[in-house]
Amino acid sequence: MNAGVPPLPTGTRLLHIGPHKTGTTSIQGALFAAKDAMPEHGVVFPADSRHPMEAVLAACARPGMIGNTQPTERHWQRLVDQVKATGRRTSVISSEFFADAPDDETIARVVEELGGERVHVLITLRPLARIMPSQWQQYVQNGLRMGYENWLERMLKKAPYEKPNPSFWRRHRHDRLVERWARVAGPERLTVVVVDDRDRGHLMRTFEQLLGLPDNLLQPVPDAANRSLTLAETEMLRKLNMEFRGNGLPDELYSQLVRYGAVMHMKNACAPGPQDVKISTPQWAVEAAAEIGAEMAGRIGGMGVRILGDPALLSVVPQPAEVLPGEPLIAPEVAAQALYGALAAAAAAPVRHSAPAKARTVHQTSSKELVRVLGHRCLKRLRRR
Repeated sequence: MNAGVPPLPTGTRLLHIGPHKTGTTSIQGALFAAKDAMPEHGVVFPADSRHPMEAVLAACARPGMIGNTQPTERHWQRLVDQVKATGRRTSVISSEFFADAPDDETIARVVEELGGERVHVLITLRPLARIMPSQWQQYVQNGLRMGYENWLERMLKKAPYEKPNPSFWRRHRHDRLVERWARVAGPERLTVVVVDDRDRGHLMRTFEQLLGLPDNLLQPVPDAANRSLTLAETEMLRKLNMEFRGNGLPDELYSQLVRYGAVMHMKNACAPGPQDVKISTPQWAVEAAAEIGAEMAGRIGGMGVRILGDPALLSVVPQPAEVLPGEPLIAPEVAAQALYGALAAAAAAPVRHSAPAKARTVHQTSSKELVRVLGHRCLKRLRRR
């Protein structure tokens, strides 16, 4: 599809800004895995981890994930220094959180500090109908309590379409995203890649062409932790979010026990099977997303930026998915692995009792109070650490 696309000039700093759910994790894993092989071909991946998330969040004045380390200017400055250290070689930086940059001033700062005119911006796009279920379950993994159809109503029908996730259209109104970055970097220094889900290797080959790397140097890295949740898994987590918030437990505890405990262990230990129900988007929402996609593709086509791939894919209405009869049920093994993950996370931060427990048995204590006590004890231990 990209026949004849020449490599970017030597010394380019390729800045991949996502947005979310457009193959970012896959390409970041492949780039990081090839980090030691790329310098032989004049390309550097200047970061200590697959995804320098804290650095980018700091640059875009965004808070960290619930309960995580708060981004600071120090994180961003370290990444800038690492990019500068690449000298005149080509380098590549990738983070979907660049798409969250709030204004032109922030974008200008990012572009200037990463190399000014040497920066070439790359934006990857997928059809909204494929992004929406994946993005919703990701929001649930970050604490969202709203059901999918209600969420779709808020995102597609209820202006100003900002609640409960104002970041969604900031990221996924793709024509405006391209417009913001082209306005600062210049359309001649911006490439849009339309990801074709029918060709799993298309995105890897596109990066290789732009960076002047040998064919097949970039390879997908298996990452069970990045898989999407099934409908039953997402609903279980959503209900847990409701209980967690209803009991007023702290964000740090959610991060430790739920996101990096229950969810992470469940995703790594259990692979969905053909009997597991996927998240299905109702036809009205699919058609609304395709209509928005057609409008976005038309506007992007008139901006003077380079487009690789087929923009018509952004407005395709996929065939309705087969919906299995009955309610989605979570397998006992999946529930057990989620529970074990939370328990293992709690056990990794044991609480030392400084005073004798009061003479009251567990059976004499309400479940709500037990959850609150456990939460505060784990949080106390986390703060000590």
